[in-house]
Amino acid sequence: MKRLTLVRHGKSSWEENLPDDKRPLQKRGENDGELVSKTFKSFLSKPLLIWSSPAIRALETAKIFKRNLNIADEDFIVINSLYTFNVNDLFNQIKNCDNSIDNLMIFGHNPATTNLVNLLGDTYLDNVPTTGLTMFDFKTDSWEKIENGKTILSLFPKNLR
Repeated sequence: MKRLTLVRHGKSSWEENLPDDKRPLQKRGENDGELVSKTFKSFLSKPLLIWSSPAIRALETAKIFKRNLNIADEDFIVINSLYTFNVNDLFNQIKNCDNSIDNLMIFGHNPATTNLVNLLGDTYLDNVPTTGLTMFDFKTDSWEKIENGKTILSLFPKNLR
């Protein structure tokens, strides 16, 4: 069994004229990260490996979860190729995950996140909002063979406030 959790980065700031990958979280993004990660803690099964896009808004969101879920440094990896908006690029990265890992959480970007949620899960979502989290279970022992997942959890900030 493989478990995948996809998290879209928190609400980011457009206040400064920065390159896209350098935009930080807004205060709302920080607050939503706290809210969703603390709610998710009761659903967490360890061990958990976290992968994050290197974009500041995704990395800051992932670090909030890392802290609140007590994830060890060695189980927290920044992967440059996760800075993608393309569902196929994201899916291919996941399929290359080592099969010794059973529980993977990824912090990334839209539209890739929403598109992958709809490709892999059994519940259609129009849009995964910022700091939206969706978890799936797959009846396989191989990341390369994940398909037809069961959507077991969706946590969205607006539903938790």
